[in-house]
Amino acid sequence: MMILRWFFSRTLRQATELRKHVQRILNAQRDILSSQAVQAVTQASDELLVTIHSGADKKTILEAVEKYEAIANQWLKPYPHPGWRENVEVILVAVAVAMGIRTFFLQPMKIPTGSMQPTLYGITYEDLRADHNAQVPGFFARWFDSWVRGISFYHFVAKEDGTLRIIDDSPQRVFPLITRQRFAVGDTVYTVWFPGEQFFRHSHLFDGKEFRKGEDILKMKVTAGDHLFVNRITYNFRHPERGEIIIFETKGINDLPQDTFYIKRMVALGTERVSIGDDNHLVINGVRLTAATPHFENLYTFGHVYRPNHYFGEVNEVVGDAVQFQLHQQDPSRYPYPITIAPLFHDASVVRTVQPDHYMVMGDNTMNSYDSRYWGDFPRTNVIGKASFIYWPIGSRFGWGYR
Repeated sequence: MMILRWFFSRTLRQATELRKHVQRILNAQRDILSSQAVQAVTQASDELLVTIHSGADKKTILEAVEKYEAIANQWLKPYPHPGWRENVEVILVAVAVAMGIRTFFLQPMKIPTGSMQPTLYGITYEDLRADHNAQVPGFFARWFDSWVRGISFYHFVAKEDGTLRIIDDSPQRVFPLITRQRFAVGDTVYTVWFPGEQFFRHSHLFDGKEFRKGEDILKMKVTAGDHLFVNRITYNFRHPERGEIIIFETKGINDLPQDTFYIKRMVALGTERVSIGDDNHLVINGVRLTAATPHFENLYTFGHVYRPNHYFGEVNEVVGDAVQFQLHQQDPSRYPYPITIAPLFHDASVVRTVQPDHYMVMGDNTMNSYDSRYWGDFPRTNVIGKASFIYWPIGSRFGWGYR
């Protein structure tokens, strides 16, 4: 009965909230108040509680509330700037709740690269200058595409003849959450708002490039990478299973940037024997994993050219166990210079055993993924969660569509 009265009576709800508020202040000030003050406020609080539960009418409740406020104002010490204090308290509680959710339940993550394509996408760039039929949408269509679909268009036409000059080598922060990058052609300065990392490299803009008046300097379509939630709950109750997309810390993994997160598909578990066949397919304990294996439908994406055991491009030089790979032939934006790495699988005869309580992972973009084939396995304790829900952009992979 009390629940129904509380639900339908605004006066009763306000009286209840007032009592809770005063009780909170009393508990906070109990060590600095006199025993007389504590007793007076406590007695008034008990009296108001009795009135609330007595089924009294609205007038009686309001009189009890007025008496309670008078006693509280008489004995409790006033706080300076109470409005500010309450707002700060609400904000701090909200931040604490958000941090708790992020730490123990759902953590947002942005896919940075294309190593998990075609399942998950990083930022992709499409140069429209060669397509004479390509049209840049109007303002409202661009706004919708940007905020809903994660698609941005950048179009600049030369206002005069001149040589291109990069003014800002990297995005500059001009205000919180607002960045820009500038370049000039002749005496005219152009500003790109909200550019991505290495935007000019993806745009093929560089110092000294000549443009004629009326020529397209930049006409590009940029699609944001997938933003997803990491499920941090499931693996508290069970271990990852083969084929699941997992997120792990790079701490302690040689040849990887430390204190960051990677996302890959888990392919092998501890104590399993792993090799790579002549067709580049994984062999786990003698069983070949193919695109027909559940959860591996998208793993083997070799493209139009099949090159056995050449995962990143052309092999330039072999020196002992180190192989020089010209990575920038596959993705010059990520690997602008040749680097030397040591693949763990040199040919089909190499068999490696995953360490106990360790995992091996691969990217779905198999021929362009820097993964366990190069830096090996890692401890189970590095795993923080599994890919859960794509919340932006809203498209074909939104929700659980990527599965």
